[in-house]
Amino acid sequence: MTASPVQRDLRISKARNKNEWLWAYLLIAPTIIGLGALNVYPFFDSLYTSLLKSQGLGPTKFIGLQNYAKMFGSAEIWRTTLNTLWYVVLTVPVGVFLALVLAALLNTKIRGRDLYRGIYFLPMVVAPAAIAMVWRWIFNAENGILNQALLMLGIVGPKWLSDPNTALAACAAVGVWSSVGYDLVLILAGLQSISSTYYEASEIDGANWAQQFFRITVPLISPTLFFVILMRMMNSIKQFDTIFMLVKPENPAFKSTATLMVIFFREAFEKFNKGYASAVVVWSMVIIGAITAVQFVAEKKLVYYE
Repeated sequence: MTASPVQRDLRISKARNKNEWLWAYLLIAPTIIGLGALNVYPFFDSLYTSLLKSQGLGPTKFIGLQNYAKMFGSAEIWRTTLNTLWYVVLTVPVGVFLALVLAALLNTKIRGRDLYRGIYFLPMVVAPAAIAMVWRWIFNAENGILNQALLMLGIVGPKWLSDPNTALAACAAVGVWSSVGYDLVLILAGLQSISSTYYEASEIDGANWAQQFFRITVPLISPTLFFVILMRMMNSIKQFDTIFMLVKPENPAFKSTATLMVIFFREAFEKFNKGYASAVVVWSMVIIGAITAVQFVAEKKLVYYE
C-alpha cells in the first residue's frame, strides 16, 4: 500500500525539521561547550574546592564548611565586602550616568564624532598595567599632575593613593575612566535604534529637549541601560587588577581599598590556600546573585519594552 501525498509530505517535513534542529545544535555547540568548560565546570569545581583544606602545593583534605566558618568569622572579609560594595556604589551610578550623557552628545551631529568615539573607547584596549602606571603618576602626592594643578589654584591636594579616606575613591575614578567608553558604545547603539518619529511627534506636541530625554529617550533605551548596569555591577564586584596595581599591600590605605578579589588572589596565589580562596569566590558569587535578583525584580517595573 503506497503512502498518500499527505503522509509523504509529513515525513519530508519531519526529516527537514530534524535536519534543521541538528544544524541548530551544531551551530550553538561551540558556545555551549565554552560555557560548560569556562563557566559551569569552574563554578562547581570552586564550590567543591571551598570544602577542602589545601596544604600548600601538597595534598588536600575535606573539611566541610570550616572555610566558610573561618571566613565569616573574619573581620577582614566583612571589611573587604564593604569595600567591594562601596566600590560598586562609587563606580556604577557615576559611570553609567557619564556614559549616558556622552552617548547622547555623540548621538547628535557634531564634527569629529567618530574620532571622539574612538578616544572614549581607547582605555578599553589599553593594558591595565599601563593604566595603573599612568594614574599612579597622576595621583602622586608630590609631583603628580593633579596635585600640581590644585596647587596652582591654592589648594593642597591630598595623598590620593596612600590616604585611607581618598584611596578607594581614587581607584573608583580610574575604574570609571577605564569603563565609560565600553558602556558608551552600548548605550549609543541603543540610542541609534530609536526611531526619529517619536521625537518628531513630540515636537509637534510642544515637548522640549528635557521632556524628550526623560519621556522618550530613557524609557526606550531602558533595556540597554538595564544590561549595562547589570554588567557594570558584576565587573565592579570582580574588580581586581586596577586596585591591586594602584595600592600595594604595604600601602597604609591597603585595608580601606582591598576588595574580595584582592583577598582571593592573596590566598590562592601567595598563600596557596585554595580552599579558603574558593570560599571567597563563592561568597562573591552569592553577592552578585543577590544583587542581580534584586535588579531583575526591579526590571519588571523600570524597564520598558516596545
